[in-house]
Amino acid sequence: QVQLAESGGGLVQAGGSLRLSCADSGRALPTYVMSWFRQAPGKEREFVAGISWNGERTEYADSVKGRFTISRNNAKNTLNLEMNSLKLEDTAVYHCEVDPGAYHCVGAACYDPSRYYYWGQGTKVTVSI
Repeated sequence: QVQLAESGGGLVQAGGSLRLSCADSGRALPTYVMSWFRQAPGKEREFVAGISWNGERTEYADSVKGRFTISRNNAKNTLNLEMNSLKLEDTAVYHCEVDPGAYHCVGAACYDPSRYYYWGQGTKVTVSI
């Protein structure tokens, strides 16, 4: 039973940085595509960044390209999201999610929220002026 849990969120000023992490109680990460999604109040859940099972391929939403970096360390069983130059519009609850139907994050499928599952409560990121 997968039980991913996110951590690392918090309150940060615009322009600041945060590092989010996702783990499954020390167990191995699922060997599938994993992505970060976020949901702001009153808005749809949206794709942020995705990574292939082996870390070889990544995809980013246009809104975060050049500012966010997704990575995974399968040896340490962690998925991370390094967020720099944070903006007010990055405020949201962030979830790490798994696409059990894909090994590589490629094109439109990588961005499709209907392909993904998540288990945790997410971690809240609040960016202030």
